[in-house]
Amino acid sequence: MAEHPFHDQLSLEEQAEKLAKQALTLGLIPSFVVHYFRDTWVFYIPNESQSEPLTPEEAYFRLKRLVKQ
Repeated sequence: MAEHPFHDQLSLEEQAEKLAKQALTLGLIPSFVVHYFRDTWVFYIPNESQSEPLTPEEAYFRLKRLVKQ
């Protein structure tokens, strides 16, 4: 079982944001937006085939896969 660098909701959201910044720096995504709400963060990655908001979990695993490629 692979270990992930998060242990709660906030650390998951922070890791997803870190991966988004890394993907942006590498030119893998054109931009990203994070809406910060009290109970969760909502991620948007414009110009993807899916323009719907992503949960922190969806954003983390999608960006992790993208950065590893």
